[in-house]
Amino acid sequence: MEKQRENQIEQDELFRFWFAGLKGIGNREKIQLTKEFPQKNTLYYIEETALKKRLKEKWTKGKAETITQIIQEGKRRWSKEIVAEWQKKGIALVTYEQEKYPDRLRNISSPPYALYVMGKLPEKGRRTAAIVGARNCTYYGETYARKIGKILSEAGISVISGMARGIDAAGQRGAIHGSGGTFGILGSGVDICYPKENRGLYEDLKKYGGILSEQQPGSPPLAQYFPARNRLISGLADVVIIIEARERSGSLITADMALEQGKDVYALPGSVDSQLSRGCNRLIKQGAGIILSPEELLEELNICGNFVKNLTETKIILETEQNIVYSCLDLNPKSIGQILAETKLSIPELMRQLVSLEMNGKIKEISKGYYVRGNW
Repeated sequence: MEKQRENQIEQDELFRFWFAGLKGIGNREKIQLTKEFPQKNTLYYIEETALKKRLKEKWTKGKAETITQIIQEGKRRWSKEIVAEWQKKGIALVTYEQEKYPDRLRNISSPPYALYVMGKLPEKGRRTAAIVGARNCTYYGETYARKIGKILSEAGISVISGMARGIDAAGQRGAIHGSGGTFGILGSGVDICYPKENRGLYEDLKKYGGILSEQQPGSPPLAQYFPARNRLISGLADVVIIIEARERSGSLITADMALEQGKDVYALPGSVDSQLSRGCNRLIKQGAGIILSPEELLEELNICGNFVKNLTETKIILETEQNIVYSCLDLNPKSIGQILAETKLSIPELMRQLVSLEMNGKIKEISKGYYVRGNW
């Protein structure tokens, strides 16, 4: 009896993979068909004439015939062996009718019928935040993305992003080892690591969080998939955080989608001269929340007061000369000449302190003779 039950579950899974992969039937239509055919094997085995007749009771004649044709063609192209290969890779399928489907996505205007998953899904009931921004980011933006991702995850908040190079990847790397975990939403199949340089992050996400996509496994990262991907990033998040964005960027599309979905949006301010800060500064002008520090962001999000207090009270204890040099620096690179002028130290003394601070990870030389704070 138990063996029969296991076989039935396996068969149900195979038919759900088949139905999810039908091309030409939209998400809304698949969700409607699921209500009509809860068991996908019924839809698979029903005769063409009987299917068309049943569909005409709910759909227009033209639509019923189109869907019938797609289903029939889908049967001919169906390969159980392909699904077996996906499952060997650790790819699972979660569909709209299942209880484990993310509740947040049920409430967006165009929920995906299916999600392909490697690793885990975001935990129901756990708060979530999306961190997105420029691919070609500055050290300032990357540092803040990493720190915000880290403290959010340490506070038990799941970090959602797109695993893109730059801000997305920095936020997720910061969040990797926190209790909240982090989840990458891809604009390709979950078995495609894009961009390739994020392979290490991709592997970590499978262990410490999850990788999700509505595209079938094997799907390449085509341009048309990314706007649709962005609605899932904002849809899965309770709050969306934008860190560095040009005036026209995919991050601002995600922000617009978040606002349409009734989500709060926060932005990191930047220099008025920086192209990468113009999008964020404009969002703030239009009413987005402003990030003045990671600690204040946590307070805005009503995170546990003791957690914020502990972060705020963490101090860096340095010798007097080191403190003079460290206090002179921030996330905007400064040259040795600028540091000399501000600290009034001698060149030998300054070089001694710079070497000491860098060896201890307090500062970082990001290009020859230019330094920034590195204690993040």
